[in-house]
Amino acid sequence: MSEIKQITSLQNTLVREILVLKEKSRERRKKGLFVLEGRRELQLALKGGYEVVTLLYCPEIMPAKDILEMKRILNDGTTLIELSPKVYQKLAYRATTEGLIAVSKTKDHSLTNLALKNRNPLILVAEAPEKPGNIGALLRTADAANLDAVFIANAKGDIYNPNIIRSSVGCIFTNSIAMGSTSDIISYLKEHDISIFCAALTASKNYTNIDYTKGSAIVVGTESTGLTYDWLENSDQNIVIPMQGEIDSMNVSVSAAILIFEAKRQRDFSTPNAI
Repeated sequence: MSEIKQITSLQNTLVREILVLKEKSRERRKKGLFVLEGRRELQLALKGGYEVVTLLYCPEIMPAKDILEMKRILNDGTTLIELSPKVYQKLAYRATTEGLIAVSKTKDHSLTNLALKNRNPLILVAEAPEKPGNIGALLRTADAANLDAVFIANAKGDIYNPNIIRSSVGCIFTNSIAMGSTSDIISYLKEHDISIFCAALTASKNYTNIDYTKGSAIVVGTESTGLTYDWLENSDQNIVIPMQGEIDSMNVSVSAAILIFEAKRQRDFSTPNAI
C-alpha cells in the first residue's frame, strides 16, 4: 500500500471529482466509479467483491485503531488519503458521520453476468422503481430473505445513487443484482423455467394460495401505475394481498416483503428437516 497522502484544501482536484461522482449519474457511468460512506458499507462492499480504489478518512473523527483495521482489509492497490475535518465535512453525505469515505469501481449488472446457484431460485423483480428509498428497502428485504437475485427492469436511474446506497444500508453490495429491459428479463425467466408471479389487482389469486417452492419470480411495479402490460401478459399467475381497509394498495417495499416471506415460509416448511 502506497504512502498516505493528505488533503486539506477544498479546491483539491480529487475533492471536486468526488463531489461530481456523488451528484452525477452520468459521471459514475462514464468512469465506472461510485462513492460510498461508512464502515459497514465499506465492509459489505469488500465482502461483495467490490474493488475499492481510494479510501479517504478523517483521523480526527475515525479512531486510530479503526483506521488500522480498515488498512488490514483493503487490497494493496488502494490509495489511502487523510482528510482535514473541513474537507471531510464537505464530502460527507450523512449528518452523523463515521469519518470514512471510499471510491470503488462499479460492477456490470447485465443479465449475462448473473449466475444462479439454486436450481429453484427465488427472485424479486422490480419494474421501473424510481424512489431511492423504495429501492433501498427492497434490497434490504432481499438481503433479509437471502434471495437468489434481484432484477430491476427498465431502470429509471443509477443503482449507485448515494441515496440508494444509504437507504439500503449497504445491501446493494450483498445482493446479486441484474438489470435489463422488461422483455429481456421475461425471456431470461422463461429460459430458466422460473414461474412469474405478478403483484396485480386483476385476475389475481390470494398470495397465500400459490406454490412458490419451485423456481419463482415475484414481480412488483410502481405504486402509481403498477406493472406494464408485458408483465401481465406473461404472468403465470397474478397475485394479490387482500386489503381490509379503505385503500387498495400498500407501499411497494412492504408488499414485496409480505410476498417474499410467504414464499420463504413455504420453502422452509417444505424442507425435510422443517419443524
